[in-house]
Amino acid sequence: MSRPFRFGVTMLTLDSGPAWREKCRRAEALGYDVLLVPDHLGWPSPFPALVAAAEATARPRVGTFVLNAGFWNPSLLAREVATTDALTGGRLELGLGTGYVKAEHDGAGLPFGTPGQRVDHLAHVIEELDRLLGDPGHLPASPQRPRPPLLIGGNGPRLLRLAARHAEITAFTGGRQAPGRPEGTLELLPAEQVAASVAAYEEHAAGRAEPAELNVLVQRVLVTDDRRAAAREFAAHGVGVDADQALEVPTLLIGTPAQMAEQLRERRERYGFSYVTVLDTFMAAFAPVIEELAGS
Repeated sequence: MSRPFRFGVTMLTLDSGPAWREKCRRAEALGYDVLLVPDHLGWPSPFPALVAAAEATARPRVGTFVLNAGFWNPSLLAREVATTDALTGGRLELGLGTGYVKAEHDGAGLPFGTPGQRVDHLAHVIEELDRLLGDPGHLPASPQRPRPPLLIGGNGPRLLRLAARHAEITAFTGGRQAPGRPEGTLELLPAEQVAASVAAYEEHAAGRAEPAELNVLVQRVLVTDDRRAAAREFAAHGVGVDADQALEVPTLLIGTPAQMAEQLRERRERYGFSYVTVLDTFMAAFAPVIEELAGS
């Protein structure tokens, strides 16, 4: 039995308090289920932005997508998580990842480390959060017990094992650092590589009592009556996939709203992706797809 779809929107820019609240209310009206904030220097600070999002809306949950674990001390993070969960009425979903931009760590005066060290630190943060927030005596207390739902995002083998052990939601980014491009510039993984990551995760998660929800971040929503022409134009920008691959990769949606809805149904069947996130740049463009999939 397939999970029902959920739809999230990642909010990237903050112009003013009133504009932020209006954007959140607009996302709620368009049918989004989760309002999300990333964790990058130069972008909105996640926790106060999520509190404001929850105060401006009634229905959506709110979440980090995802916190850079290297920025956070576990005890201080536990305080932020519990406070934010309380102030949002138990609507928080906690997304965590390793971080991937060295320049941000340098700018914050924090060590970047090797990939293995970053995964080690993420594991430590998760274990400490479970211990601290699971303690009945922890103050402030988190309304969701023993802690808010945990999302872990990424693709590496160790990270997938970590997600299989700890996360209620596993997010597949479907991207990697583009060779020879500025740090933080991602290219898309072809569909077969995403499928391999999902298969590896499912092997690690085989013993779970409850299956996790699987999330995919859609990088582009290209509304068109000519899918192939749009795929050719997109692939010409050197994004890691050719035109044929662009039509199949699960991190792109190309076509009419009805075609995109069918793509998501097929990808839920193939990969298990029932939780779909888009960037706020495409919030309005994706809204008709949400309507197409209502109740699915």
